[in-house]
Amino acid sequence: MAPAPLPDPPARPGEFAPLDYRRFAVDPPVVLAPMAGVTNQAFRRLCRSFGAGLFVSEMIIARGLVEGHAKTKQLAAFHPEESPRSLQLYGSDPRWLAEATRLLVDHDAVDHLDLNFGCPVRKVTANGGGAAIPIKPRLMARLVGAVVKAAAGRVPVTVKVRLGIDDDHLSFLSSGRVAREEGCVAIGLHARTAAQLYDGFARWEAIGELKSATPGIQVLGNGDIQEAHDALRMMRQTGCDGVIVGRGCLGRPWLFAELAAAFAGRAPAPPPALGCVIDVLRRHLALMVELFGERSAVLEMRKWCGWYLKGFRDSAAAKAALMQATTTAGLEAVLAPLDRAQPYPQQAIRARRCKRGGTQKVALPPGYLDSLDDDQAAPGAAAMEAALDPGEGG
Repeated sequence: MAPAPLPDPPARPGEFAPLDYRRFAVDPPVVLAPMAGVTNQAFRRLCRSFGAGLFVSEMIIARGLVEGHAKTKQLAAFHPEESPRSLQLYGSDPRWLAEATRLLVDHDAVDHLDLNFGCPVRKVTANGGGAAIPIKPRLMARLVGAVVKAAAGRVPVTVKVRLGIDDDHLSFLSSGRVAREEGCVAIGLHARTAAQLYDGFARWEAIGELKSATPGIQVLGNGDIQEAHDALRMMRQTGCDGVIVGRGCLGRPWLFAELAAAFAGRAPAPPPALGCVIDVLRRHLALMVELFGERSAVLEMRKWCGWYLKGFRDSAAAKAALMQATTTAGLEAVLAPLDRAQPYPQQAIRARRCKRGGTQKVALPPGYLDSLDDDQAAPGAAAMEAALDPGEGG
């Protein structure tokens, strides 16, 4: 668990500008990170209820969208109250990306498109996708250019990347040049390599390096924003234009209220007691039931209960019981006896919420690194994307 740094003071008047996405502004300059299996419509609506910002969908596979896969279409749908509508698109073939972009834009289904070039999942990188793509700048340029051209200025396009594959294969600076030259309005940098996964500390100095090296494009920093003052500190230290909030909001959607206060120059409210946390959990469950139906929602909420109850007294037994629940009544029966007066455990604020700990050796196609000037997708990429389930990836 990371030590808690001294809090940065709230923003001064005029210290930070909104993000300029041409067709709309993002104020405060805060973006919910697209996270597979997490940032569905229900969670986006919940986060939006706490504060302003940009709330991005989980990764949507371009090919699945074009071919009309039912689950892909469900995950790509927005609630009428969502505005602007921000969708992250994934693909390694410019044809599928362009077709998906035209489909979305022609039907006025989105207001913003983000492209995923940071997924570190083995199945994806082993076939030359996700975080494997940026090490080949010409390939990345073909993909980004296809989307920007298909969007034709009707929606802004951004990209999200990691530092690179590993410390020997860094690509974030070339990614910044590609994003700027191909017409993106911003680039988001998760300041870890794909080999790092979510391990260790994000290298914020790389965010500052990217900002200095690529004038003319907005740079958003991602990594280790767990409290509102982390966002202010990142922007002050690196000069970046905005922040992307990922794992720090899992089970803590009120983080967006804290961010809104800090960017408005106010001290954030203290974290909620258990009773308020349970009330938020119930709101989240209701939104999930509305989206997926009761049984699927309850099964999906099992992992969320672990995040919401993290660090509270007697939470281990409650989480074990919640893992057996199959109905909303079953969840309620476990939550009802808990001591609602318990204060929020400070150690839970900065506790790990990653998918798994440790690092990895990034899987790549045979010979993938032999020709970094190649602009063609790896041979297995198309088959992998056809078989990739909606909600997989990262």
